[in-house]
Amino acid sequence: MQFKDYYQTLGVARDATADEIRKAFRKLARKYHPDVSKEANAEARMQEVNEANAVLSDPEKRAAYDQLGRNYQPGQEFRPPPDWDAGFEFSGQGFSPRDAANFSDFFAELFGRAGGMGGAGQRGFQSHGGSIHAQGEDHHAKVLLDLEDAFTGATRQIGLRVPRLDAQGRVIVDTRTLNVKIPQGVSAGQVLRLAGQGSPGMGGAPAGDLLLEVHFKPHPRMRADGRDIHLTLPVTPWEAALGAVVTVDLPAGQIKLRIPENAQSGKQLRVRGKGIPGKPAGDLLLDIQVVLPPADTPRARELYETMAKELAFNPRGKG
Repeated sequence: MQFKDYYQTLGVARDATADEIRKAFRKLARKYHPDVSKEANAEARMQEVNEANAVLSDPEKRAAYDQLGRNYQPGQEFRPPPDWDAGFEFSGQGFSPRDAANFSDFFAELFGRAGGMGGAGQRGFQSHGGSIHAQGEDHHAKVLLDLEDAFTGATRQIGLRVPRLDAQGRVIVDTRTLNVKIPQGVSAGQVLRLAGQGSPGMGGAPAGDLLLEVHFKPHPRMRADGRDIHLTLPVTPWEAALGAVVTVDLPAGQIKLRIPENAQSGKQLRVRGKGIPGKPAGDLLLDIQVVLPPADTPRARELYETMAKELAFNPRGKG
């Protein structure tokens, strides 16, 4: 997939104001709209223009796109980094699956799933005696947490980037900081609702909520799959061959684990209930990795040479 430069599509500078983007879109729409255009590729070009405008006319989507596209050139091979939009606060429903289907694969990859979580948006309004009462719009954001917090729970300070237009119509990004209680047992994809942290209501109606979609930062040792935890367990050749009881460090403390005799690299051991807490708790899945000590001393070489002579073992032999 190739990177799309939406600014190039509309023919505007990267620091263009909202008014400049609006004028550029209208000019191109008059040129390429299939009902009036005589250009051979009018329909395809109009689709490209609509797609670029859908992103650049929205300050929130534009700010996230600007951060992502800072190091890419038009046509460059592109795959969005994981959680590229984390930390941005979005309002409203975002783009629907129909929007994503009408635009390019590039658009669908970025915004097809980032548009909104269930429940985000306007809650509806009521009119009483000529005044309008409307609950505030929900906001949503993807946040990256430490995997350890899922085991123990915590209160964390989370900073969210909040894009808006300044007086000149240019996008600027404010930051707001929230103290968020992370419940024990939270899992990736779970949504934490912060009541009253969305848009203000109208006519005295309550504010909307802020919905935080939880994702985990990459961990050097562990990987979460739902509430299950995957971990690579290094063992020595003698522990693998003879069996052993080893200690495994987990965020909630240490556990003792028995390695069976003749264990090989790639064998997986399951410890039930030792993953992320919950009802039910996840499991701990350990992939054994046999690690050889280096032959970096005369004695170590001697031991390896003895093994080579006395152990009739050929790992490449048939069977």
